[in-house]
Amino acid sequence: MKTITVVSDSHGNRAALDKLNGVFSECDYIIHLGDTSGDGAYIKKQFPGKTYVLNGNCDIVPVGEKELELQIEGVRLLACHGDRYGVKYTTERLRARAEERGCTVALFGHTHKPLELAEGNVTLYNPGTLSRYGRKTYLYLVVNGGKAVGKIAELD
Repeated sequence: MKTITVVSDSHGNRAALDKLNGVFSECDYIIHLGDTSGDGAYIKKQFPGKTYVLNGNCDIVPVGEKELELQIEGVRLLACHGDRYGVKYTTERLRARAEERGCTVALFGHTHKPLELAEGNVTLYNPGTLSRYGRKTYLYLVVNGGKAVGKIAELD
């Protein structure tokens, strides 16, 4: 069993990231989905070797990747910020890309709205935002035996 903490759209709110240090320290992987990838680099500095950083549309000086695929415990994941797939309007293009790449989980941000949605053979997760401008949420994902189960959690 492996655990993954997924955050997105922190937009410089490092106080929120610091509140997650306990969760970050106990999980196996951390993924920051962009906006601001500098915040992802901040996490990676504290938790090297298990942190992945993606770039978002607000990342003027990108420090991460545009897209990432991971194979964890028999589950193939696709991670991206989501802006390139038009996720504010529909998740169809992202779902199609995940299926094309053989992924059963797609992680994305950009909308600032938490979401768990099963479409076809893909479950899409958006952890929401950790910015100062809304309800602060993140995703805790457990992967085991070829299955993934996620929980959107609210930061106190």
